[in-house]
Amino acid sequence: MITLTTDFGLKDPYVAEMKAVILSICPNAVIVDITHEVEKFNIRSGAFMLSSAVPYFPENAIHVGVIDPGVGTRRRSVVIQTRRGFFIGPDNGLLVLAAEKQGIICIRELANPRFMLPKISYTFHARDVFAPAAAHLTNGIKVEEFGPEIRKVVQPEFTKVIKRKDGWIGEILHVDDFGNIVTNINEEAVTQSCVKNFVSIELPCCKLKLKLCRTYAETKPQEPLILIGSQGFLEISLNQGNAAETFKAKPGDKIKLLL
Repeated sequence: MITLTTDFGLKDPYVAEMKAVILSICPNAVIVDITHEVEKFNIRSGAFMLSSAVPYFPENAIHVGVIDPGVGTRRRSVVIQTRRGFFIGPDNGLLVLAAEKQGIICIRELANPRFMLPKISYTFHARDVFAPAAAHLTNGIKVEEFGPEIRKVVQPEFTKVIKRKDGWIGEILHVDDFGNIVTNINEEAVTQSCVKNFVSIELPCCKLKLKLCRTYAETKPQEPLILIGSQGFLEISLNQGNAAETFKAKPGDKIKLLL
């Protein structure tokens, strides 16, 4: 099984070209689209969507992620083997959030031209490098054949939460279509900071003390709340409203969880 996550949209033929390459190399491949509607060039948002979806796929699934504003530059192309599967894409931080959750075994640079298309475009590695690699991996090519081992990949800031004496500093990973604000702060930090079922947070434009809930409907309509969302991260929401608009919050903003 091969999954695809990109910012290509569906208006252009790019996704179809990727699938055509995969199926020409591995006709029996099962291809699943996670999404092709990631905001253009938004590596943070793509990383969140990928990490949210991949835990529910079977073992040995191959996940191709392409949000790649650095395509054609010196940035590396990689395959990451984890305890549950494989991740293929640019070494720009897109794959790390999901791969680390599964436990990274090894990382290889995609450097062997045998497993690429004969002619490689400077602007479309998704078709010419990543799609062939996924197909050859599905056909049984060993991961070590793709290229040399890499010790480290790019570790983006949005994967990091800083612990301080007065709390935790994280950032907003994603704002979903409902306006829910999804952060990179986990349940353990929220539990430690909760006082009498309330949590205090600081956003760039405001400070809030919100009720910690299990569901959105535990508050009145248009009333704000905090909960642990379905991806396991702290989420700021407005019951039947748009929290991001209300609190003028956007992906990349810092958030402080206060003790």
